[in-house]
Amino acid sequence: MELEYKNVLVTGAAGFIGFHLCQQLLKVDVRVTGIDNLSPYYDVGLKQDRLDKILSAPNFRFVQMDMADRSAMQNLFDKNRFDVVVNLAAQAGVRYSLENPHAYVDANIVGFVNILEGCRHGGVKHLVFASSSSVYGANTKMPFSIHHNVDHPVSLYAATKKANELMAHTYSHLHGICCTGLRFFTVYGPWGRPDMALFLFTKAILENEPIKVFNHGKMQRDFTYIDDIIEGVSRVMGRLPEPDPAWRGDSPGPGTSYAPYRIYNIGNNSPVELLEFIEVIEEALNLTAKKEFLDLQPGDVPATYADVDDLTADVGFKPQTPITYGVQKFVEWYKQYYNF
Repeated sequence: MELEYKNVLVTGAAGFIGFHLCQQLLKVDVRVTGIDNLSPYYDVGLKQDRLDKILSAPNFRFVQMDMADRSAMQNLFDKNRFDVVVNLAAQAGVRYSLENPHAYVDANIVGFVNILEGCRHGGVKHLVFASSSSVYGANTKMPFSIHHNVDHPVSLYAATKKANELMAHTYSHLHGICCTGLRFFTVYGPWGRPDMALFLFTKAILENEPIKVFNHGKMQRDFTYIDDIIEGVSRVMGRLPEPDPAWRGDSPGPGTSYAPYRIYNIGNNSPVELLEFIEVIEEALNLTAKKEFLDLQPGDVPATYADVDDLTADVGFKPQTPITYGVQKFVEWYKQYYNF
């Protein structure tokens, strides 16, 4: 079912994906309320610079707020009538979850239940929320499909994202809230996160420092360009999930439901080996990287590969930006932003 929306809440509005989504929505005259707690997990200056690009837009309002703040979240939903909520706020990072697990529970579990309660009592027509390819965990059957079981996460970050999917399904079942979860696959592009491989590699190569190549370069990732992610999110926002009449309790399929609930992968459907990815960065920079080869880190998975057939069938879109184009765009942005 198609949904027209005019008033949208975007959480994590100062984040990488949230900022780009806000930009896109503002281009089509949607009223956007953006919230973000401006966490110091990475450079707050970068987050503020993203915000500065959109703060002057007449249809944009920013509120600095922590989703784990129950009363503030309740007040936000009480004072507004959002058609759609897009939850992109989270404590991100697989490796950081080994060091600071409580941050993931606060942001990704407590914060998310506050979102669900806001949607429940605020008459929200559609909740779209970010999940992650990390939920596939120990799975090795490729490509990863929404119809595969995902009960074996290998990091707390992944476990919180799986928990979000379960929590959203519960609210969809109990309260009829239309919920769509999106499993993002290794998003990259201009204004990207400093803790991600492309940013780390580009910075190190330009500064003539060695790069850390985990799993001895044999990792594979389904690198997905930011524009493709935003196109996928935008299309999903306008499509209300409907109960799947073929869903059966005696053979429960993980990807759909008897409730108005859906899960989609958004990935490039084309995994790239880490060493090849580094070569593309080297070509874009016209420099050669010094490489420090290391073992696979705890919590990491050796490969990701998205099956996007359901996304393509339902919203008519398949990500396909080549890494040569996407990496070049990131490098151009990085050099301009950091005056290289």
